[in-house]
Amino acid sequence: MKTDKQRIVITGIGLTSPMGNNLAEFRDGLLNNGSGITHTEIRHMGVVAAGLCKFDEAKYQPKKMRKRGTRAGAISIYCTNEALLDSAIDFEGIDKNRVGVYLGITEHGNVETENEIHDLYNTHQMDVSLWSHHHNPRTVANNPAGEVTLNLGITGPHYTIGAACAAGNLGIIQGVQQLLLDEVDVAFAGGISESTETFGIFAAFKAQGALGHHENPTLATRPLDINRNGIVVSEGGAVYVLERLADAKKRNAKIYGEIIGYHSNSDASDFVLPNTERQIECIKTAIKKAGIEINEVDIVNMHATGTMQGDIQECVAVKNIFDGHPNVHVNATKGFIGHAMGAAGALELAGNIPSFTDGYIHPCKKIENLDPQCAVNNLVNGEKISHDVKIILNNSFGMLGINSTLIVQKYKE
Repeated sequence: MKTDKQRIVITGIGLTSPMGNNLAEFRDGLLNNGSGITHTEIRHMGVVAAGLCKFDEAKYQPKKMRKRGTRAGAISIYCTNEALLDSAIDFEGIDKNRVGVYLGITEHGNVETENEIHDLYNTHQMDVSLWSHHHNPRTVANNPAGEVTLNLGITGPHYTIGAACAAGNLGIIQGVQQLLLDEVDVAFAGGISESTETFGIFAAFKAQGALGHHENPTLATRPLDINRNGIVVSEGGAVYVLERLADAKKRNAKIYGEIIGYHSNSDASDFVLPNTERQIECIKTAIKKAGIEINEVDIVNMHATGTMQGDIQECVAVKNIFDGHPNVHVNATKGFIGHAMGAAGALELAGNIPSFTDGYIHPCKKIENLDPQCAVNNLVNGEKISHDVKIILNNSFGMLGINSTLIVQKYKE
């Protein structure tokens, strides 16, 4: 039996997504057939489908600091401050040396570097003396978490976790581990992405034949549909306030849920093609660590990016583990908001957490023509369903074969 000091709970959530800038807006879109995908013009690419966020960058930082910083930093600052506000922590009264910031990212620095190179060629006539002196602090890998510490005066540890599209889960896992190690008392943990501001990621997916497209942008991302044609790149972020249960109880905190299990492993088999066997191992190990039975899982949120082979590989893994367990329901989120890269795992978990209180499982965005190879049991498709949700299992997998599974339970004494 774990003590309250060994139990890690979520006491705050802050987010921005292509479908809303707080949890209530995001959840409403998931339950009521919303969409955050629009057409936008990207340098060198023309018009593409993308998931864009529209939040107030100046809400928590002055324009001078935003000018020095990055889009990734702006997303991180917004989400962290929103999470802090939501948690109702007396931030002035706590030791900032005991606060940590752990943010998952896919990549960082591409946006600013591409802009600077564009200016170097087109505005500055190759005069490198006009290169921005902000380049180095903008592009170092710890930038997003570091900008948060500058913004909030946090003097505890901060770093980013480069984990491709598994990064959102890995940021949360890192926060949990640091709390269990007694390195910090409060962890701001999650994932962020500024990917829609870089043409390079769009160009690379297009060259790979994996960039989702459709004349109707809301149909450009169609995970599990037999007519799917690739990924829709999105931006966003979700940051969680994590605490030990003992500390949360002391201040009578609102508790969203308890993190009871997690695991991460590596495929070691291909740069981009997922490995079903390693995914199965990751999911089963997380369930074992959580100390639960397979049939106790209520929701499996699939990674489901909308690529042809990636969706099939994951569905094979899900069917292998969960077929024959009628309590387990499967959903996916990227049909609503696209692929938010480093933010995906954290955002998609956030979208499911309200199930603990509102009693619904959000569906996949309506799949008109389900790929027979993606036909998993109890797939929630098109319409929300009522269900007493107690356990959520969240999958996030990424390039270079990094896999992650995170399990959250409805809080109980």
